[in-house]
Amino acid sequence: MDMLVKLYELEPDAALNKRIADNGFTIRRVLAPELNALTSWIEPRFGSGWAAEATAATMRQPPSCFIAIKDGELVGFACHEATAKGFFGPTGVDVSARGNGVGHALLLTTLLDMHAQGYAYGVIGGAGPMEFYRRSVGAIPIEGSVPGIYRGMLALAEPSEISESGETGAKP
Repeated sequence: MDMLVKLYELEPDAALNKRIADNGFTIRRVLAPELNALTSWIEPRFGSGWAAEATAATMRQPPSCFIAIKDGELVGFACHEATAKGFFGPTGVDVSARGNGVGHALLLTTLLDMHAQGYAYGVIGGAGPMEFYRRSVGAIPIEGSVPGIYRGMLALAEPSEISESGETGAKP
């Protein structure tokens, strides 16, 4: 189900930003030359669909994808404007970095960027952890939004379904 966020009610969270910095994390906008590193990190953790959406967000100008880094290593990402205008997502944090506020910081940074670009509301597409979004940014469910913009989407081929010649394992 999709969720709706009032972007105009969001404020930066100084305590969260301090917590992130004190724990050695940096949140920043991704750079286009980092695209391969980003998608190579996303795909095994979250799948090729999210890697494709992150590619679209990274190729925008300015990029609408933010990353979390610790000790020079990518530990999370969040995007907006990847599949549809006004949409937040995808977003993901490595299991090793969860519980440190990284997901919340990425969410807030990305939504504040949407507001700075002129949006009053944001849609969290296919929101997974709905309670997290409700608690973190006051998001509310959008009734009747399943399957939403992903209706009729092509199935994604898994790497094991593609032969070395590039042909799928599907029979004609």
